[in-house]
Amino acid sequence: MDYLERARRVFDIEVQEAAAVCSRLNDDFIKAVDLIKTAVENRGKVVVLGVGKSGHIGEKIAATLTSTGSPAVVLNSLNALHGDLGVVADGDVVLALSYSGETEELLAVLPAFVRMGLPILAITGETTSTLAKASAAVLDVKVSQEACPLNLAPTSSTTAMLLLGDALAMTLLEARGFQKEDFARFHPGGSLGRSLLLRVHQIMRPVSELVILSAGDTVLDAVRGMTARRAGAAVIVSADGKLDGIFTHGDFSRHFPENPDIGPKKVGDFMTKNPIAIPGDKLAAEVLQILEQHRIDDLVVVNADNEPIGIVDSQDLTRLKIL
Repeated sequence: MDYLERARRVFDIEVQEAAAVCSRLNDDFIKAVDLIKTAVENRGKVVVLGVGKSGHIGEKIAATLTSTGSPAVVLNSLNALHGDLGVVADGDVVLALSYSGETEELLAVLPAFVRMGLPILAITGETTSTLAKASAAVLDVKVSQEACPLNLAPTSSTTAMLLLGDALAMTLLEARGFQKEDFARFHPGGSLGRSLLLRVHQIMRPVSELVILSAGDTVLDAVRGMTARRAGAAVIVSADGKLDGIFTHGDFSRHFPENPDIGPKKVGDFMTKNPIAIPGDKLAAEVLQILEQHRIDDLVVVNADNEPIGIVDSQDLTRLKIL
């Protein structure tokens, strides 16, 4: 058996089926987005239901919606009939997943939503099913074949549901003006959250750990200072304490082959003048952009008077879990 050929066949089938589902997107998708958007803007939430594999996909959709600013909860269809309907409130919207649209456990709870006057959005492969008929909007995930060689295990159909859920969440994200800063508030433990919530002064090495020299000091002074402080750069300041330049291990390595007697020479002759710097009150995310854009490893942090107050070493970003 050619395992790679079998694996590629699964990809091919699921991609083709996903494209077919995409081609059938219609006004019901627009209606679903508007209903969820209205509910969320009125402090409501999305109540997600599904059984079996559809339930697993529903959990992921709910998580994606919640993390991108559209609060969602997963409701177990069976437990809903025994008290868990208490989690549902006026103004909510229901997102029900069932490929057949005839899942008994799910259909049993639909009358309760109808009595509460909540709009039901269906993600189903049967647009004439009982679920579809009870819904305000029907999102069609019909597939012609599963990727399973027996055409039994939910594969293409669950992928289509997942993609449709992502499409809903991402469309809502844009429609509601959800920004990186909002995402960071909901993901404070992730690298993106840290880079968007932390300020530069919170991640920099403080001035007490800097190697600060004048342009008249020697290259040997710089190397000794960097070695003692385990720093990748020495910061050069003018007579009035303003940032004048930076000298790095990289500068030493580049100049040494042509200047083997570089040690006693003035560091000002080899430093990078007027280096790129960043104010301490900027977001840490800007550090990442500057380091990547200019391909540097050390970024001097300055105050409003252009005096060095710290430095960001790219190696620290990994330790701080910002990279």
